[in-house]
Order: sequence, then C-alpha cells, then structure tokens
Amino acid sequence: FQGDDGSRPTALRFSQCNGLQVKGLKHRNSQQNHVSINGCDGADISNLDIRATATSPNTDGIDISASTNVRIHDCLVATGDDCIAIKGGTSNVHISNIACGPGHGISIGSLGEAGGHDQVEGISITNSSFTRTENGVRIKTWQGGSGFAKNITFSRITFVAADNPVIIDQYYCPHKKCADKTFAVKISDVRYSGLHGTSIGKQATINFSCSEVVPCTNIVMDDVDIESADPSHHSTTAHCNNAHGTAHAVHPPVNCLINH
Repeated sequence: FQGDDGSRPTALRFSQCNGLQVKGLKHRNSQQNHVSINGCDGADISNLDIRATATSPNTDGIDISASTNVRIHDCLVATGDDCIAIKGGTSNVHISNIACGPGHGISIGSLGEAGGHDQVEGISITNSSFTRTENGVRIKTWQGGSGFAKNITFSRITFVAADNPVIIDQYYCPHKKCADKTFAVKISDVRYSGLHGTSIGKQATINFSCSEVVPCTNIVMDDVDIESADPSHHSTTAHCNNAHGTAHAVHPPVNCLINH
C-alpha cells in the first residue's frame, strides 16, 4: 500500500475490519509503517516481531487511527520511529507486554495537525519496557488543533537508558518553522503509576509542556522512580508548564505541577 505521501508504502494495512486478529508475524525493514490499523473495531494484535534500523525514518511499528476496542500485546518492536502510535478517532485501546526499543517510544498523537480536530480516549499502556528509546511514553499535539486526549493510563513501565521517558508536548512541531497559535487539543485525566528505570536524557526526565490557554488537567503521578543512567554527568529533573495535577512518591520530584 502506498504511504500517506504517495511514495514509500506501508507494509501491512487493515481498514474497516471488525473482529480482526493478527498474530505471530515477523516484519523486517518496512519502507514506511510496518502495520496500520484504520477504522477497525475489536482488533487483537499479538506476538508480532517488528524490526528496522534505529536510523530509518517513519518506520512506525504499529499505527492505530479511527479505531475502537483494540488490544495489542506480547510484541517486540524495534524501529526508527514510534513503536506504537495512537492517532485521532481512537478509543478503548489496551496495550500490554510490549518490548520497545530502539525507536521513539509509544506515542499518543500527533493530534490536531493543520488545525484539525482529533479525539482520543480510554487508552492504557501497561507491563511494557523501553530500552534505549528516544522517548518513552509520550502525548504530542500540534498548536492550533482542537479536540481532546483523555482517560489515559501508563502503568508498570520499565525504562532502560531512555532519552526522554515521560513527555506531554502540546507544542509538537518537527519542522524548523512552527505556528504560534493559542488553540490546543485538551489533555486531561492522565495517570502514571509504577514507572521505574533509568534515563540518559540531558533535558527534563519528566516534561509536561502544556498550553497556557488549554492547560493539562488532572495529571496524576504515583510510584515513579527514574534515575540517571550516568549520575556523574547529569541528573534527572522535572519540568512543567501549565500542568495541573498531583504527584506522590515521585523521583525526580515534580513540584512544578499546579496542585489544584
């Protein structure tokens, strides 16, 4: 199948499939996304072995869009982009037992590109590991978009030398020139529980970069301990901008959350 830009193809694409089951496949070096799930209800994806070189661009492992009631479990994903990406129009996704790395981690988004309206809700990622990934668990939205990402849980996650383990970014823009707009996709009701491991990041280990006009709300952190993989050269830190929530038993301390 041709890619979104009409050039490099996605290796395996499923559209408008109900009760879909994909199991036990091995993918190597897709030219673009390895597996795409679009407009599906009730998909079960398991025991996939997906690999591409760490430097290969846009080689997402599994992309999900406009789909509901999706289970992804017991997979190994090592690529040059997101291990799993969850796009707009998606709800009730349960991801577990994923070994991710190398790659860009597991991302919700990007959402709201080019002023678009996107909705994502009811997402859980649990019992998964991120080894030498560029990011860990990430929510990313463009300025100028609308909609929401809510009811999201990250639990029992292990990081091994991850670069940016925990990120919410409402200013996502991979281009050199980015829009400066006040609208934003609303992010709320996000819970982080039982996240442990190490980071090699020189920037903030926990980074909540939220919109002043549409701030992040009800961010809850509990039992989070991320240490530096190289404490002699850098320490773990937290950064928050317009993020509201609570943190209990969290290292590095996230005192920057607005607690009300």
